[in-house]
Amino acid sequence: MADFLDTLAQSAKATIDNGYYEVATEAAASRLSLKKAILEAKCTPVITEIKAASPSAGMIREKVDVRNIAESMEKGGAVGISVLTEPKHFNGSLHSLVEARRKVKLPIIMKDIILSPVQLEAASKLGANVVLLIVALFNRGYCESTLSDMIATAHSNGLEILLETHTSKEFRSAVTTQADLIGINNRNLATLKVDLNVTKNILEQNSAEGKIIVSESGVSTPADLRFLHSYGAQAFLVGSAVMLAEDVEGKVKELVSVL
Repeated sequence: MADFLDTLAQSAKATIDNGYYEVATEAAASRLSLKKAILEAKCTPVITEIKAASPSAGMIREKVDVRNIAESMEKGGAVGISVLTEPKHFNGSLHSLVEARRKVKLPIIMKDIILSPVQLEAASKLGANVVLLIVALFNRGYCESTLSDMIATAHSNGLEILLETHTSKEFRSAVTTQADLIGINNRNLATLKVDLNVTKNILEQNSAEGKIIVSESGVSTPADLRFLHSYGAQAFLVGSAVMLAEDVEGKVKELVSVL
């Protein structure tokens, strides 16, 4: 039975086929490492996310001035910035990635539903440093190449990989790959429900095998960060809570000063 992850994958395939990722623009990117930034962070490693909308929350922020928001995130102490580039369900755009790249000196994640090497080439050209890959999309057969080949292609394009998991089984397979960072998404992409215990349960039951673990989704308060950190999460991806804040810089400062 199809669920929302299937919907996202089918939309992504149509977007790829329509040539959305065949970009001519190039934004000069320095080789910034999100992995290194997390390991060397003097504050709580919070990766903030620029997104205008989401399937679960609807419209999050009506007017998104990408440059100003990215600058506020950087000033607030974010260790990196994730930029939504998926256009149909998240109101994301490749232009937002370019705008953020031109404004900040932080590592940038291209956050999208990635199925094809064409998307990796676009990420590299537009100045991203990291791309998100989702284990479940490979397991369901949506991707154009194997996970190991996609990781190798990303690395050859100068990109790090944040490999997203949601179950213990996915996590155990992910930590054996060459991915630079392992994400645990507290949101079930099939149902869109969020539960911070997803990170807790996975890390209680499995070894991280030395990988850096990023807890994603549903993180909004200092208490959330402390809870996730207590079970072994080392970095935290925070989207809606920052984008909903009137004072973006202030919200980021609040979160990065937790631990």
